Amino acid sequence: MPELPEVETVKRTLNELITGKTIARVEVRLPRIIQKPDDIQQFETLLQGQTVETIERRGKFLRFVLTDYVMVSHLRMEGRYGLYAGDDPLELHTHVLFRFTDGSELRYKDVRQFGTMHLFPKGEELTQPPLVKLGLEPLDEAFTLEAFRKVIGHRATKIKPLLLNQAYIVGIGNIYVDESLFLAGIHPEREASSLSKIELGLLHEAIIRTLQDSVEVGGSSIKSYVNGQGEIGLFQHQLNIYGRQSQPCKTCGQEIVKTVVGGRGTHLCLTCQPLKPKRSRKKSEK
Repeated sequence: MPELPEVETVKRTLNELITGKTIARVEVRLPRIIQKPDDIQQFETLLQGQTVETIERRGKFLRFVLTDYVMVSHLRMEGRYGLYAGDDPLELHTHVLFRFTDGSELRYKDVRQFGTMHLFPKGEELTQPPLVKLGLEPLDEAFTLEAFRKVIGHRATKIKPLLLNQAYIVGIGNIYVDESLFLAGIHPEREASSLSKIELGLLHEAIIRTLQDSVEVGGSSIKSYVNGQGEIGLFQHQLNIYGRQSQPCKTCGQEIVKTVVGGRGTHLCLTCQPLKPKRSRKKSEK
């Protein structure tokens, strides 16, 4: 957490809150959050006088597009941004403050301290880590069924860890992989290469539908996620499978089970998502 829908919601909220604001001063209170440049004072100095043009998203990363630079931010487990008045009390676990010329402040808080920030000259951020090797954007027009099949369909890897691999498709974390596989009726341990063209089509559609539905209600607040205005997401109330172990499946009534696939806790319905025997690729497409 957060995954694509939550980061997309934060992006949209921050665009409403800080686009057009100019940074007067930056204060870094926890240096390890800043991954680039190595010199924290340089990070603070370069951002002075920069105006926020827009906030964009790449996978689970936020891109703060400024006058001359782009700041790439990953929220990791607990990171969150909030806009405050300059005289508001400083809350615990506030690690970076961006003070604007109008007196307001964007504050980054992170209880777990796993979040990261990278600063690049504009245009260089997509050619260097952490963004350079990211895969397809599942809510982008380029995420066609053909592109999905090309990236996923031929790999002899279990489908769940494959979907979690950000080098192939970005932004889909544990919640949305479980939900998408359930909607498509696919067992998370199926090898991707065993999926028929029809099954790949169903999965492609399920991924898009699940992510879009979550974005519409502000994402999922399973633990501590809130958007830039402190509001929780609501998609957790629509979950079909994730977090519902030992409860009846909404489709067939059978008990939902929780297991481990690829080192991740995994929720599934064994009736709706049967583990089919391996078949040849040729036969599976008939």
